[in-house]
Amino acid sequence: MAAHSSQSPELLRRLLRAKDHMDRASHEHWPVVRLAQVSAVSAAHFARSFKVAFGVPPHRYLLSRRIERAVALLRDTDLPITEIALQTGWTSLGTFGRIFRDITGDSPGAIRDRQRASAPAQGPVPECHARAAQRPDLKIAVLEKRRRSGLVSVDPT
Repeated sequence: MAAHSSQSPELLRRLLRAKDHMDRASHEHWPVVRLAQVSAVSAAHFARSFKVAFGVPPHRYLLSRRIERAVALLRDTDLPITEIALQTGWTSLGTFGRIFRDITGDSPGAIRDRQRASAPAQGPVPECHARAAQRPDLKIAVLEKRRRSGLVSVDPT
């Protein structure tokens, strides 16, 4: 994800500071206003600049981190799916399940089963490599993914 050349190094450092906060604590609530405060810029400027710098809006980036962490917990722990949803920042199990399926294409239970079935054949994989390989692609909005797959009907009126 290359940064836009018109962004100053100082702005990029500020944006990275907010991105690092989301990476470290993706389970926390990160509204744009809070991220902008971390970056010491206005909320509107932050939202525009983050998308230019990293290719996705801040909320979409946060969703990808949460789902990435949930997949790791599904793979590596026996925690109930409800607990995984709570630990990764979701307050609604229904929302977690819907967004998880929209992003990964499968339910949390199915992902857990598939991860575990393939784990012995893979052998130990460093966490950073496993996460990178399973990082969700959020170049398009979740709603757009649903529209393309026919899960959401669009009322033309």
